[in-house]
Amino acid sequence: MTGTLAGRGRRPGPIPPQVIAILSAELPSLAEEIIGEVRRSVPEYGRQEGTPKPAAFRVTVEQAMAAFVDQVSGGRDSYERRDELCRELGRSEAYQGRSLDALQAAYRVGVQVAWRRVAHVGRTRRLPSEVMTRLADALFSYIDELASLSVQGYLEAQSSADEVSGVHRRLLRLVLRPGARCVRDALDEDVLTDLADAEPHLLIPGSHDAARGAMLHRALPDRRGAVGLTVPLAEAADSLRWARRALGLVEAGVLEDAGPTLCERHLLELWLLSDGALLDQLARRELAALSGMTRTRRMRMTETLGAWLEAQGNAVEAARLLRLHPQTVRYRMRQISATFDRQLADPAARFVLDAVLRAHRLRGRRASLR
Repeated sequence: MTGTLAGRGRRPGPIPPQVIAILSAELPSLAEEIIGEVRRSVPEYGRQEGTPKPAAFRVTVEQAMAAFVDQVSGGRDSYERRDELCRELGRSEAYQGRSLDALQAAYRVGVQVAWRRVAHVGRTRRLPSEVMTRLADALFSYIDELASLSVQGYLEAQSSADEVSGVHRRLLRLVLRPGARCVRDALDEDVLTDLADAEPHLLIPGSHDAARGAMLHRALPDRRGAVGLTVPLAEAADSLRWARRALGLVEAGVLEDAGPTLCERHLLELWLLSDGALLDQLARRELAALSGMTRTRRMRMTETLGAWLEAQGNAVEAARLLRLHPQTVRYRMRQISATFDRQLADPAARFVLDAVLRAHRLRGRRASLR
């Protein structure tokens, strides 16, 4: 009887049962070593107030290591408990108002300690090089999976916080609305206004320059606004539509509240997000190859592919954008290239794929833009 690796993008290879037994025996002391090294190497986790609850942290590490051994042995156990623990680590970082940098560093330390132990055991027991290679591939891919689960938890916590803060912002706007005013005397004489409309708006002749910007700040001190494009008079309705769309994206948290937000600085975002339903249809076609994958793996592949396209195929730059090691990006891209071989080889198809992924990254800043 032999176990198999739960392969990702490669044919599963056999892991001898004696190797599985050796790995299982290492788990208790390996978990202790990982926890100790993380606390020594990651400053945020070295401080008492920055460390996740010790018991929960220990359980997460132990569950993760046990699940890895089960996975490479071909086991079919459910990993729901492990997944939830990893998500909870991400949520904890979000609740403490921190970025994911410390947790990502902890994962890097963890995999380094784990591989150091596996390599030592391999040398001591004289395990075949092909077995060690398969274990290395499985281990680094596995850590990517755990990190993605923590990212999910982090984003879930942020989304929940955004929803609460969104309610607070809307309440604040309702409270302040009676005092929100337009200082009409500050408006230039050639400006047309309709402040009684459900969506108040202005028509400003000419281009938006520094003087016009200063005028808007004086005239609308308490109002959030967006400025459309300078267009011929016959196209003014289009400019107003774009300005309202930009304001909607500001309200949704996709665009920064720049007071006022200038459409000319966000043309790509306005174009990519102009039709959410059509974007969904395009995404289903372009990303159809991912439909049978788990949510975690889909997220990992789309994030990596999006960064790789943005970096124009430069693995080092893509790794910087993702805060990963370049070798991790190259490893993922070997798998992704097999899935998207046709689209990546065709410039037109690659452009569409890039546009879809950019739009989804923008939409990911909030669950709903419409």
